[in-house]
Amino acid sequence: MKLFETYVQRSLTFRNRIVVSPMCQYSATNGIPDHWHFVHLGSRAVGGAGAVIAEATAVSAEGRISAGDTGIWNDAQVQAWQPITAFIAEQGAIPGVQLAHAGRKASVWRPWEGGASLSAENGAWRTVAPSAIPFDKDWHVPQALDADGIRKVIADFRAAAVRARDAGFKLIELHGAHGYLLHQFMSPLSNHRDDEYGGRFENRTRLVREVIVAVREVWPPELPLWLRISATDWAEGGWDIDESVRLAGELSELGVDLLDVSSGGLVPHVKIPVGPGYQVPFAARIRQEARIPTGAVGLITEPAQADGIIAGGAADMVLIARASLRDPYFPRRAAQELGATIVAPVQYQRAW
Repeated sequence: MKLFETYVQRSLTFRNRIVVSPMCQYSATNGIPDHWHFVHLGSRAVGGAGAVIAEATAVSAEGRISAGDTGIWNDAQVQAWQPITAFIAEQGAIPGVQLAHAGRKASVWRPWEGGASLSAENGAWRTVAPSAIPFDKDWHVPQALDADGIRKVIADFRAAAVRARDAGFKLIELHGAHGYLLHQFMSPLSNHRDDEYGGRFENRTRLVREVIVAVREVWPPELPLWLRISATDWAEGGWDIDESVRLAGELSELGVDLLDVSSGGLVPHVKIPVGPGYQVPFAARIRQEARIPTGAVGLITEPAQADGIIAGGAADMVLIARASLRDPYFPRRAAQELGATIVAPVQYQRAW
């Protein structure tokens, strides 16, 4: 039952290897989390996860995916996060947050409103990207970031890390996946620059490395820093697993403690061979070749499957997304099925 072994990173001890993956709720107002976020995240901490990572939380207003995204660019947002992180920690889970900038995929309707690009009449805001290339047809054309714009992005991530600390988070994950801004810089499909941030691998990965350094400078040294990447764009000429392995090999010395390995999201209309655990081999290869801890994601839905990933050495953690939406108590069900002991809150112990 490797899934329920503890895991130590820096000063933190994760009570097991199950992490609630960051999942956007698109339900904030002005970036401020509310009762929905308290119950959503808090219930999954009660459910027994080792860590609960709050959704992609924007480092700036223009970095939101939608107007309903949570944010961490001002003090009001910090104050709203504090009772949520405190409750998560009180339940024995580590409170984490995913810091994000959506880049060219910002300024859209929420998914249940269609998810399309907003129009000016509906409150669209200016989007930015490495190059002025829209995500899809009928999408807005983003403004290519100039040197000042890139410096602002780095400063926004840095300031967000300070606020994350003040908000009570103990784990930061930087979002460098799913076609959002850091990923946009990494992939040659979205990055057509000819300056020091475009072209060869070292240039395309410069921004993500500079963001990591800036965040690590202010994030307490006793607390972990994770990075999520898309291991491949699933598209010819795009970012691929070989480049992912190469980047991963540079991350430990920059202060990254774990690579959360997902895939896709950069370009639409690609064919992805979706199936149970379809992204796990990426995490396994990166862990083996780059010698950095990894987290596995992607249709991990059954306890034995999750345990096998850890036991087989494919990853150090499993991040549960949709299965956690369906069942906030997935870790408790997994413990029962695998014969592990997991302590229930005192309020619930008469049910065990």
